[in-house]
Amino acid sequence: MTVQAPIGSGFGMRSTAQEVLSGRTLAGVNSIVTGGYSGLGLEIVRALSGAGARVIVPARRPETAKDVLIGLPGVEVASLDLADLRSTAEFARSFVETGRPLHILINNAAIMANPETRVAGGLESQFATNHLGHYALVSGLEPALRAAKQARVVSVSSVGHKLSPVVFEDVHFERRSYDKWKAYGQAKTANSLFAVELDRRAAQAGIRAFAVHPGGIMTPLQRHLPKDEMIAFGWIDAEGRVNERFKTPEQGASTAVWCATADRLEGVGGVYCEDCDIATLTPSGASRYSGVDPHAVDPEAAARLWALSAQLTGLSLFA
Repeated sequence: MTVQAPIGSGFGMRSTAQEVLSGRTLAGVNSIVTGGYSGLGLEIVRALSGAGARVIVPARRPETAKDVLIGLPGVEVASLDLADLRSTAEFARSFVETGRPLHILINNAAIMANPETRVAGGLESQFATNHLGHYALVSGLEPALRAAKQARVVSVSSVGHKLSPVVFEDVHFERRSYDKWKAYGQAKTANSLFAVELDRRAAQAGIRAFAVHPGGIMTPLQRHLPKDEMIAFGWIDAEGRVNERFKTPEQGASTAVWCATADRLEGVGGVYCEDCDIATLTPSGASRYSGVDPHAVDPEAAARLWALSAQLTGLSLFA
């Protein structure tokens, strides 16, 4: 297992995805980026496409995605709703049937702090969409990932993981009052734990997994937040100006792209990364805006989440 500690990548907080890929060619590389037609995901797609990769963008609104992505070389759009297991299975099956190996999968699509919503017969929507949908997606794409011989799966987590561990006793807020931020924190912890267990199971097949905190970025992800709440958090001021600690979308895309492509990460995996490097392990409660808390990289919790995910979806992968 890789040590959760920085390795000195040479990049940093303000590096952009284009800078990470400077001088690199990704010709012949097949990639999938969920949520790749908006905000952070769009910049990831632009960077990969610009370096010569073929990029498939599965989208809940494929016509909108096509309009946004028009003109980007090597980019294709397909239909996918991560909250619908049948839709996820159909997309994965269609890709696998092309016979293409999958070298890069970036699980980027997410919802954040939305009002209480139930999907798929009662599942809490943030956990279901952000985690279970991507678990199911990797399950369906397993043959294509194996065919690549060397592949990377990057799950976009968040420093929001510090808001909550996975509460296994009540994942779907059936016995406790719904809290949109605890639900988000739990889902982001799940994204990180998924990378830990996926890497443990898939590394011998040449597939390495990473979790990423992209940084604070103003994107459509904040669509459920009222302006007053963002002002209270210090994200924006009364005039709508964004706090200087936030990144641009181009900067926010860099860590996911670095994890997906960096030579320095050969033989490495199962770690949480930020600012284009492996993040520092932080004691619980010691840091709100940087590092990764132990509950988000705990191998026992990761194995427990994997078992729960298999139970809830009826799917197994890398058994």
